[in-house]
Amino acid sequence: MTYYEARRARVCDWMVREGIAMAMFEDTEGRRDPALRWLCGHPGDALLFLQADKRTLLVAWDISIARFHGEVDHISPYSDFGRRPIEALRNAAEFLKAPYGSRLEIPPVTPYPLFLQYLEESGDYDILCRRNGLHDAVRDYRAVKDEEEIRIYHEAGAITNGLIDQLEAGVREGVIKTELDAALFLEAESRRQGCEGLGFETLAAGPSRSFAIHAFPAYTSRDFGGPGMSILDFGVQYQGYITDVTMSFVRGPLSRAQEKQISLVEKAARTALPLMVSGAVARNIALAVDDLFGKARKVMPHGLGHGVGLETHEAPALSSRAENTDVLKAGMIVTLEPGLYHPVLGGCRLENDVLITDAGPQLLTNSRIVRL
Repeated sequence: MTYYEARRARVCDWMVREGIAMAMFEDTEGRRDPALRWLCGHPGDALLFLQADKRTLLVAWDISIARFHGEVDHISPYSDFGRRPIEALRNAAEFLKAPYGSRLEIPPVTPYPLFLQYLEESGDYDILCRRNGLHDAVRDYRAVKDEEEIRIYHEAGAITNGLIDQLEAGVREGVIKTELDAALFLEAESRRQGCEGLGFETLAAGPSRSFAIHAFPAYTSRDFGGPGMSILDFGVQYQGYITDVTMSFVRGPLSRAQEKQISLVEKAARTALPLMVSGAVARNIALAVDDLFGKARKVMPHGLGHGVGLETHEAPALSSRAENTDVLKAGMIVTLEPGLYHPVLGGCRLENDVLITDAGPQLLTNSRIVRL
């Protein structure tokens, strides 16, 4: 059984328990969902229909890409259905022999007017479009990585670590002098290393712009790595999976207040990492860092971390928000990213990707605060 078949089998077991005959997953412009890739390997722009008996039909924009990447039973071009998802759903139900009157579940992000069209045009089928249904269950399944995903993440982490080392060397040697230099280096070198590209737009902020959590614009031609504090937030996309790290580059002369800010961020990372164990309540870890910063009369204006995977931000949330009930589990990959920012002093953030294991947290990346 392939990893895709094992994932689909788990989803189909859920469908059988809940009385769902067929489900539709949609990864299209305006309604992106990487669960489709997680279930069959196809990189996007498609509809995937999954029958409770595990049979699959992939309806793809690009039939050649689908045949190359999609591990499914059947593939059809979207043009066969007039490029209408409702038409594709109705035909898929008939092709996969979903019993008339059975329950078919569509993505919860489907706009309400479109949902009404599904109801009107789907005949005797019972169309479900809901929160806390199948698609949310799949989201939770994706939060805990399987053996293949962890293998990919070790490779992605190794590539990311190589880029981190090259970035540090480039800044020290004066090859990388501007935000633009850093961003373009990452764009080119990540692809040379076999990545699909970057996981998100690189955030490169030199000393004059590091006061922001996420600099706007993401990068400019201004100096990077000069006196003060610079922030570089980036990640690669490798076989679909995204790393997310942040380096800070600091160069003297630094004020006592800046030195304190940097040391607090480093201490926060050291404090939180050993707490990231299977069974830990994610909110409690974030509260421990909030308490550390609070005692120094500092406030971190963002969460302590988040899950990563086929998306940059996935479950669980390493957040101190009162509604956060996430619990860490072995197999989750979570960022740890304490940061502090000041409109005059500048900002400092340190972010690494952490694999939760039964033996404790394992750092997949070696991002750091570089003192120049």
